[in-house]
Amino acid sequence: MAAKSDILIVGGGVAGLALATRLGDALGKTGEARITLIDKSFSHVWKPMLHCFAAGTAQNENDRISFMAQASGHHFEFWPGEVNSIDRDRKEIVLSPFRSSDGTMVLDGRTVEYDALILSIGSCANDFRTPGVAEHCLFIDDLVEANGFNEKFRMELLRAFATNEELDIAIVGGGATGTQLAAELHKALDIVGLHSFGKAPPKLRITLLEAGPRILPAFPESVSDAAQRELARIGVEVRTSAMVSAADGTGFSLRDGAHIPARLRVWAAGVKAPDVTRGFGGLSLSRSGQILVKPSLQSVDDERIFAMGDCSFIANDPLPPTAQVARQQAHHLARTLPAWLRDKRAIPPCVFRNKGAIIALGNYNGWGTLPGGTVFGGGSLRGLSARLGHLMLYRQHQVELYGLLRGVMSCLADWIDTKVRPSVRLD
Repeated sequence: MAAKSDILIVGGGVAGLALATRLGDALGKTGEARITLIDKSFSHVWKPMLHCFAAGTAQNENDRISFMAQASGHHFEFWPGEVNSIDRDRKEIVLSPFRSSDGTMVLDGRTVEYDALILSIGSCANDFRTPGVAEHCLFIDDLVEANGFNEKFRMELLRAFATNEELDIAIVGGGATGTQLAAELHKALDIVGLHSFGKAPPKLRITLLEAGPRILPAFPESVSDAAQRELARIGVEVRTSAMVSAADGTGFSLRDGAHIPARLRVWAAGVKAPDVTRGFGGLSLSRSGQILVKPSLQSVDDERIFAMGDCSFIANDPLPPTAQVARQQAHHLARTLPAWLRDKRAIPPCVFRNKGAIIALGNYNGWGTLPGGTVFGGGSLRGLSARLGHLMLYRQHQVELYGLLRGVMSCLADWIDTKVRPSVRLD
């Protein structure tokens, strides 16, 4: 590279932060390129843990990684901001004005130039324009939304303790997020019962609504059936083939005429790209707003723009919106981008290797599937092996970002933290 290249990564999720870290260590450290990460938040969390933040069972600072600290330790830059549009002719992105939590203007709108732009802005739930959902439902697509739900959950629990009333919660979406959230909320109430103002904890009534014939459709049917039985055992009512037609301030209306009352209403169904992709310089999009890319992860319209993770869509080989896919795509670009920048060498196709899937229902049970659908975990062990496997995936993520020594120290700090702090958020 004759001149220092500007590599711009938008989105600090599983893929974005992993790529920024690896490129920073490879190119930023030597001064060959300037790597900049942009995200609307100041810290990263492992997205498969968002349901734990929503329930309040994850609150440790070790579960969040500061973008600024990670950048300073791995030779890349971080700037807070949110992309408003892309000017492909000028090779620059336009950032929206950045405001503090109270609405005060901190930074005006800015432009940032790039030689290579990697979009990794994740996904959000898809309400399919169902009436009332946007106005009356809560979402947990990011840490801000998860913490917002937790605040409302804790206040509703306080009210239920004082009035001896039931707390009704309805969750739409029987995929991994909705199913795990239902179990994690029960786990939270079990823990809160240890700090219960001298009173018996209130009854928590959770209804999980799934439009399809079974929950966890990405898993084998045997796992779906076992998970539904486990949820029923802890008191979660699961309703399949339950199509939501509308939401209001009292609950959900179903297409069959039934009404599900709920003080807290969570929408965790469907997957789509954030709406902002429609302002990305006319890039071709899928029906759900994902950026159409080649197997090399380059946009079908612009070879200098890449997309990976949930916001990307390979037309001839669509992949599931999972952390496993995002991580492998980040590693692929970390290996191939340097040669593309230095020598204009073509980016080879990214080949996804399915390593299976794991789901954990709080401390109650868990299952894992290997490629081909064979099941491990569960059974007489009550899912201990699968639950430990789920935890190890998170620890692997920490070690990848921190390095082995800091990753091990983070595990130790987490263990110490459980001995000195409540295991659920109480304030």
